[in-house]
Amino acid sequence: MTGTAMLEITDLTHAFGGGHPALGDISLTVGEGELVSIVGPSGCGKSTLLRCVAGLIRPTGGSVVLHGAPVDAVPDGLAVVFQDYSRSLFPWLSVRDNVALPLRRTQPSRAQRRATALDSLGTVGLTGTAQKYPWQLSGGMQQRVAIARALACDPVLLLMDEPFGSVDAQTREDLEDLILAVRRDRQMTILMVTHDIDESVYVSDRVIVLTPGPARVRAELRIDLPAPRDQIATKELPAFVRLRTEVSRLVRGQPGDAGGPGSAGGTDRSEPGDDSRDRNRSRAARASQE
Repeated sequence: MTGTAMLEITDLTHAFGGGHPALGDISLTVGEGELVSIVGPSGCGKSTLLRCVAGLIRPTGGSVVLHGAPVDAVPDGLAVVFQDYSRSLFPWLSVRDNVALPLRRTQPSRAQRRATALDSLGTVGLTGTAQKYPWQLSGGMQQRVAIARALACDPVLLLMDEPFGSVDAQTREDLEDLILAVRRDRQMTILMVTHDIDESVYVSDRVIVLTPGPARVRAELRIDLPAPRDQIATKELPAFVRLRTEVSRLVRGQPGDAGGPGSAGGTDRSEPGDDSRDRNRSRAARASQE
């Protein structure tokens, strides 16, 4: 972790109706100005964790503290970017008015709201689309509008839930670089959920790997890659290849490489018995082939 603590999650648990456990005793801290990615098996509880942080779900147990204040509802100073931009933008509002919409509570002046919206659109490279409507834009441009709306609120913490999962590969890379630029220019704290392992390593200061549900923290890996990062040059680095391999192993529940940078730079929090279960599965697989 770098800087002072922006977000502190302590012993967080959550179970849905009927007692179905989704989160199991999660503790982690995000430093001010840090970009942290959360990865894990599909359905393990990543999005549930993010919604607890956002105050959209009241956890069953534990605590979430943002900037020293407990999170009991949606806190001020927080913004969320979801994966499905088509549902988060209003088709009958212009791009500018979509971005300005959440500012009504904090900026009474319409002129001020529109000026703030134009400034945010400029940050994501969409100044020329202010008078258009979302349905007139490509998917990647619509997601930029969603990001601009989040930035317009000037959040102390930006939450991103699989924000680039609905766009093509090249647009995804462009948006990853956009987020890195925004983080650098605004010194913003970002917590992002992603299923893309390469993305988690490329954009992050740290990667948090969760176990299958109910989710627990299996490992934390520091990503000590040089800045500025580049989609081609960074991904050609041996350190990048080793880190993404280590994250992939951890997500799949396989034993990590004790000599790899992930183990040296992070903390493996594997649950007791994980490795023995892996060995038992391997023995069973070999037996079935004999």
